Amino acid sequence: MTRYERETSTTADGNSMALKKVFVKTYGCQMNVYDSERMIESLTPVGYRETHSIEDADVIVLNTCHIREKAAEKVYSELGRIRQIKAERQARGQRTTIAVAGCVAQAEGQEIMERAPIVDMVVGPQSYQKLPELVFEAETEGRKIIKLDFPERDKFQDLPSRRSPQAATAFLTVQEGCNKFCTFCVVPYTRGMEYSRPVEQVVREARSLVDGGVREITLLGQNVNAYHGEGRDGADWSLARLLAALGELEGLERLRYTTSHPNDMTDDLIAAHRDNPKLMPYLHLPFQAGSDRILAAMNRKHTAASYRLLIDRIREARPDLALSTDIIVGFPGETDAEFADTLRMVEDVGFAQAYSFKYSPRPGTPASMLEEQLPEDVQSERLHRLQALLGQQQSAFNASCVGQVMPVLFERFGRNDGQLVGRSPYLQAVHADASDTLLGGIHPVEIAGANRHSLAGIIV
Repeated sequence: MTRYERETSTTADGNSMALKKVFVKTYGCQMNVYDSERMIESLTPVGYRETHSIEDADVIVLNTCHIREKAAEKVYSELGRIRQIKAERQARGQRTTIAVAGCVAQAEGQEIMERAPIVDMVVGPQSYQKLPELVFEAETEGRKIIKLDFPERDKFQDLPSRRSPQAATAFLTVQEGCNKFCTFCVVPYTRGMEYSRPVEQVVREARSLVDGGVREITLLGQNVNAYHGEGRDGADWSLARLLAALGELEGLERLRYTTSHPNDMTDDLIAAHRDNPKLMPYLHLPFQAGSDRILAAMNRKHTAASYRLLIDRIREARPDLALSTDIIVGFPGETDAEFADTLRMVEDVGFAQAYSFKYSPRPGTPASMLEEQLPEDVQSERLHRLQALLGQQQSAFNASCVGQVMPVLFERFGRNDGQLVGRSPYLQAVHADASDTLLGGIHPVEIAGANRHSLAGIIV
């Protein structure tokens, strides 16, 4: 037994003799939400429990995102606030261990240590399964730790079983990394190449979630529809086959997946939207830009026309499908005419929801070194016009739901007394006056009102 194992051994009921508290703040995508949950679960067997008060935490973890420039700066701003908390705790004789994890950690490991000396450890997204022993080393040896390697061993094998999420919905990472190398994206550098978890490992985790009360699972991946995990027959299974296997789980009512690449929308996955009754009629499928020249500069490997044809095929398989997408405006060299191509794409396709951003150069990516970086005011003006169009489409889609009766999965309490909030099959937030007994279940709701961001309903 190592010193770490000996000194962190637990009692018979699984609790450490000296219980400590961990606070995790999550930035960015759904995958970071999943990773944060797993970090907390990894620390639980060695005597930590989650706290929602950062001032009470013995260990503070910032699980970071590196997609947008401002997201990274928010981390450094938060570390400035944490410095004061750490000093106040130290004055009371309390030790505080600070960890920066996630994609900013992977991209800026040494720089974080230099800019924020209060940080005790920097842990990349492929190494957080080692968090318990890294915290132990930082606390007992008093040294700075940077852990940014990409281990050959599957990190998911070293994580404990999922704890009950105390919720009706859950995220489940099935794929990580990306081989596409879009010129604006840092994912291949911070998350590595594509890796897909084995089918049985995913099904086992999903079954544990369902046994804990989860009714809807969203499968996650940086490029989730490129999933190719080892199946029960030893062959690589597609995402469609994985969805079919998960659909057999009794008690699991709904399945979703995000995020996808147009080039990986295979025939069997399109057919799954028609044939798998548990797969919700909602698809997030980024196109990023409507100009073929810009798409080529982004290394997207699809064209505007191929995206339109793909959408036609998907809608033929599932006519009631609601679409969501990602769009970048102001990519280096984008002209007014090329931005107009993007607006035309949005008008032609029609989206129920969308995420739109100004181009932000990420250090080390090919696009960051391109000439013709556009001025901030040009980017802002284009984003404003795009978001106005997207807002109209989202409002129109929500308004079209008024009068329909939809099955709503109620997830949480609303702001008002006697109110619950749930999700429609199209991922819209639905508010309704309802009994607490409906929480965690799926119930028919007549949609009585709509705005851009939510629906109001009446229990049928």
